[in-house]
Amino acid sequence: MNVFSVVSRIEADSESLEMYMKLDVNTDVYPIKENEKFVVLLTSTLNKDGSAVSEYYTQNNGRDSIADKFEYIMYGKIFKIQEEGSGAQLKVEIYISFSGLLMMLKGNPSYVSEFQLDQKLFLCMRRL
Repeated sequence: MNVFSVVSRIEADSESLEMYMKLDVNTDVYPIKENEKFVVLLTSTLNKDGSAVSEYYTQNNGRDSIADKFEYIMYGKIFKIQEEGSGAQLKVEIYISFSGLLMMLKGNPSYVSEFQLDQKLFLCMRRL
C-alpha cells in the first residue's frame, strides 16, 4: 500500500492576509472538499496561557487547550526559510515538515517575521 494514497496537497490563499499556502493533509483522517474554507493557526504552544509544551503533548491532561477549538492538528518543524524578490516585492517562503507532510507558506514578510529556522510549531485547522 502506498502510504501517500491518503494524502492530498491543498493550495489556498488567505482572505485576510497576503499569504499563499500549500499543505499536505491526511485526507483519510481529515477529508477535504474543493472550495471549502478553513481557519489555519500556526502556534508554538497549545496552552491557552502561552506556556511551552513538552515534546509529548496529550489532550487528556484535563486542561483547556487551543486544540479544543480545532479539528485537525499536526506538529512539525521549520526546515527552510527563503526570501524572493526585493523592496515592495519581497516575499518570504517558509517550509515546515510535519513528519513528512509538508507545508509551504509564502507571502508578506511582516506576517511571518517571528518564525525561525528549526522552530517547532503546531498547525491547527478547522472548517468555517
